[in-house]
Amino acid sequence: MAVLLYAFGSKMFASDATSPVSPSAPPTTQQAPAAAPQPARPKASTGPEKTSPGDPAMPRSAPIRLRIPKIGVDAPFIGLKIGPSGALDPPPANDTNLVGWQSSGPSPGERGTAIIAGHLDTLTSPAVFARLTELSPGDHFEVDRADGTTAVFLIDSVESFNKDDFPNKRVYADTPSALARLITCAGAYDRQARDYTENLVAFAHLDRIA
Repeated sequence: MAVLLYAFGSKMFASDATSPVSPSAPPTTQQAPAAAPQPARPKASTGPEKTSPGDPAMPRSAPIRLRIPKIGVDAPFIGLKIGPSGALDPPPANDTNLVGWQSSGPSPGERGTAIIAGHLDTLTSPAVFARLTELSPGDHFEVDRADGTTAVFLIDSVESFNKDDFPNKRVYADTPSALARLITCAGAYDRQARDYTENLVAFAHLDRIA
């Protein structure tokens, strides 16, 4: 999986050397979500969350661990940078239990939209976000942070978008509230394009601070 920020109208990942694990898909390259060719975020949010400047928020602090009890995720974070091409570097392709966050954007819990990306699968096995489709509104996940606090998020919706019609503003827009997006690949695997046809996005808001 990989990242191109707001690329083809919505790609957030640049391609890497990972391959989907599926009986119908041979080992090939896969791509991930969409973002923008620059780290700048839109001025207004059109997301599904109801946001307010009075919503809970936390000071900036790097995330160190993501836990999603419902789908068995307990993974460390790595910071992801946007390269010269405007692409967000993906997490290492050979690590099945690692998530990345856009370190030039808001940290999880901070006001704004934090982007958390993970692989769907690798050359050899399913990866950290293989079960992301099982999440539903009301589920929660936790982000342990370097300052010793934990940001607890609630899922608002989980939706798949065609990569050619990705809602950039809705997913990446700036907001007065502390929001987060969990993003991975989804849909059918296109052998010719060597990529999945969709991106899965879990929209979430900060519920409380632990």
